[in-house]
Amino acid sequence: MNDFREGLLSINLQSIADNYLDLTRRLADGTRCGAVVKADAYGLGMTQVAPTLFRQGCRDFFVATQAEGERLRGELGDDVRIVILTGVRNGAELECARAGLIPTLFTLEQLRNWVEICARAELSAPCAVKMDSGMTRLGLSEEEFELLLRDRQLLNSADIHILLSHLACADEPLHPQNDYQLRSFKEAGERLRSLCPEVQLSLANSSGIFLGEDYHFDIARPGSALYGVNPVPGTPNLMRPTVALSLPIVQKRFVSREQSVGYGATQQAAAGSWLAVARGGYADGIIRAQGGRGRGWACGRYLPIIGRISMDSTTFDISALSDQDRESLQSIEILNKELTVDEVAEYAGTIGYEVLTSLGHRYFRRYIKS
Repeated sequence: MNDFREGLLSINLQSIADNYLDLTRRLADGTRCGAVVKADAYGLGMTQVAPTLFRQGCRDFFVATQAEGERLRGELGDDVRIVILTGVRNGAELECARAGLIPTLFTLEQLRNWVEICARAELSAPCAVKMDSGMTRLGLSEEEFELLLRDRQLLNSADIHILLSHLACADEPLHPQNDYQLRSFKEAGERLRSLCPEVQLSLANSSGIFLGEDYHFDIARPGSALYGVNPVPGTPNLMRPTVALSLPIVQKRFVSREQSVGYGATQQAAAGSWLAVARGGYADGIIRAQGGRGRGWACGRYLPIIGRISMDSTTFDISALSDQDRESLQSIEILNKELTVDEVAEYAGTIGYEVLTSLGHRYFRRYIKS
């Protein structure tokens, strides 16, 4: 077994499963709970995470790319629905259909191409359609959606399984944009269902689940909350933490006189300080903005990061440790129950999503299943 010389990233699959079940219980009766496993399950390993969620009953998975979808299909087989959130690229329609993937289409041109290409090849062509309810990112505009509703031939030819939209401000429960998008999406869904009764509706992401049952519709698609990110910032996190990251110490040094630490000489270590240099830097996903702001955890104490984070190393001030603890110190944790992804994100001036998806691949990864 690897001796963890490159750092140890522990990923608790049981916590991910528990978070999924918790989110499922919060949904309205009749709402299915899907799972967003794009970006390699937010950096934690799709081939480990997706089977865990499958065993908890998840049958609706959402990915970002066709390659992710094909990989997931090979992992889970045919008993799941896999939706590609960013559509299908030109020229790849047949491969997408043959893999049994459902592309999310967000222009009328894409929808017509999908229907025509799959029809010529005599392939089943289920798809999802995304409407822009107010985020102004991907999705049919109001004008395009009106044209779709009037094009009965296209509606009859297209096998639309899901109508989706995405909330822009779900992590701010009182933001008026939430209500605006809800009303816009609900009206669009009702109009489309009057013509295509079997279409399912999906609006709620992780934070959207906590806005209430009005937002749940037929399918919820949580992502970040599954992996421990707080879906309602500013309130106690109801999700279980899923990751711990431990960095090995490669050098401990005593500072006999005040001197600068790291690139740019941005911080000074006081005379009499003890420092520990840990293997792991921004090449490993330790976000550089934490330099001089973030902290680690060892021996029951928080230990501040001092100086800038380097590509392969991070320096901690371990002066607060006892002589005995300092001597025995072999590693420092920078993610755990005391240092959650949300707290680390705050130090780094970012969001928990980036902390997770930045985690590098030089660490030894340990998956905890119970």
